[in-house]
Amino acid sequence: MKLINVGFGNIVSGDRVIAIVSPDSAPIKRIVQESKDKGLLIDATCGRRTRAVIITDSDHVILSAIQTETIAGRAEPKDDEPREDTAEDED
Repeated sequence: MKLINVGFGNIVSGDRVIAIVSPDSAPIKRIVQESKDKGLLIDATCGRRTRAVIITDSDHVILSAIQTETIAGRAEPKDDEPREDTAEDED
């Protein structure tokens, strides 16, 4: 299970993330408002400005004060870490 730090000690399961998007467009603002109305909004900004919106496969929407590029970089596997989709051959 891959965990992603979304800022201020808040961590999200990387396996559940569908998208990391900017909060500036009207459709994303609508998604945030709808999830707030449904009780599925998680505010992880600690009172700061929202810079990224994380959408999960469980329809939860997470607000983060960290830039989308930073979160995406944290979500990518490092070169020295083995990837789950590549298995080494056993002889």
